[in-house]
Amino acid sequence: MLRYQILPVTPFAQNCCLLWDDATGEAVFTDPGGEVERLLGEAARRELRVGAIWLTHAHIDHAGAAGELAQRLDVPIVGPHRDDQFWIDMLPQQSQMFGFPPAQAFTPTRWLVDGDRLELGELEFEVRHCPGHTPGHVVFHHAPARRCWVGDVLFAGSIGRTDFPRGNHQQLIDSIVTRLWPMGDDTVFIPGHGPESSFGAERRSNPYVGGT
Repeated sequence: MLRYQILPVTPFAQNCCLLWDDATGEAVFTDPGGEVERLLGEAARRELRVGAIWLTHAHIDHAGAAGELAQRLDVPIVGPHRDDQFWIDMLPQQSQMFGFPPAQAFTPTRWLVDGDRLELGELEFEVRHCPGHTPGHVVFHHAPARRCWVGDVLFAGSIGRTDFPRGNHQQLIDSIVTRLWPMGDDTVFIPGHGPESSFGAERRSNPYVGGT
């Protein structure tokens, strides 16, 4: 059975998540933007075996601690899509620009593309490429639990910014409508910031994509 804990990190209150299969104790971190010691402590407290880091995209608040955490745990970095390599290369510059601890650039162990599958213990996730906020943004969907980790594509009552380099507003809307909505109105999503919501609730009331 899928279990997860949201662990907001960095001054941006970014929703890093610890996901695990409670049948096997195998775990992953999604989007570790910072606070490495806290993340390591949480996994140790739950006696979980962290086997990978999954990234939705490479903005500093989502990927700033990925390189260090991967080294400390000796695990692969999986994702995002290779179109975000330029953001990864800019992590040291991003950390200075936003006042974050020094961040190291890296090359993911595995790039992801639309339709890829990821395994966590006995659980399977589908990867969907959802560009717009960044060109290489991906999301992680676990259909049996009706849960999706969407990074900064969609929020409760809002959508991701598209004013960063290579952001594209229409592409973001298209990603939401064609990639997220088909997962079903009852699917709960975990955004990169703020509270969880459901795709159905956002289709009804989100001022940016309501009624789509």
